[in-house]
Amino acid sequence: MEKKKVMVVIDENEHSYHTLTWVLDNLNELFTTKSSLIILATQPNYNYASIAPQFGSAGLSFFSFGSNQELIKSIQQRTNSIYEGLCEKAKNVCANRGVLVEAFTEPGEPKEVICNASYEHEIDLLIMPHYCSCPLKRIFLESLSEYCLRNAKCPVLLVQKPPKLQSYMDMHTTTKFV
Repeated sequence: MEKKKVMVVIDENEHSYHTLTWVLDNLNELFTTKSSLIILATQPNYNYASIAPQFGSAGLSFFSFGSNQELIKSIQQRTNSIYEGLCEKAKNVCANRGVLVEAFTEPGEPKEVICNASYEHEIDLLIMPHYCSCPLKRIFLESLSEYCLRNAKCPVLLVQKPPKLQSYMDMHTTTKFV
């Protein structure tokens, strides 16, 4: 059996951590000899157009006539260090479970970065978190996972984090104030 490449997509959201631990819990035997695990952390690509609107009308005067390149560069450097830290944390989680992993981060539009990376690295299985969104939002906005399902050149496995379960007592008792 040839060695397979599996890519897990992470970000700073707790769903990503759940996805990674789910993969390690449920597919661990796959990574001992048969496959390699690659972790991708996609970081947003900041520029003037993405930062200025966050400041509202103050952004118009603050960023007008030649954007503040130092601010943008500072934000990009900080974002890069945060995502490098995410990769290191993911490597440590995998190492603690005896799984060797390659992790990298790449800036850009996440949906494009993920699909391009899965193609360039010849990934055999792409695993990513699936965030539940309200039905109305799904009608008007295409989710990242839906985009990757349609455009990735490999099979895509979506891992959904189960809702937090209430305890039996919380669901079946009521508190009465006297």
